[in-house]
Amino acid sequence: MTNDTARPNDVLRNEVDPRLLEVLVCPVTHTSLEYDRERGELISRAAKLAYPIRSGVPVMLPEEARALEG
Repeated sequence: MTNDTARPNDVLRNEVDPRLLEVLVCPVTHTSLEYDRERGELISRAAKLAYPIRSGVPVMLPEEARALEG
């Protein structure tokens, strides 16, 4: 018997309030960010960093960011 009911963690989406996206900037370069909905990240092209979004909350710490290639 399988349980088809989604666990709470499975339904958590990395959606961010659009109003918040308008005011957030990269903490390193102070430039605008791009929202990558599929990866659940905020991208800073200038710093070449991708900041994670966890449970709908952007984690704007450079040490938590993923380095972008290129």
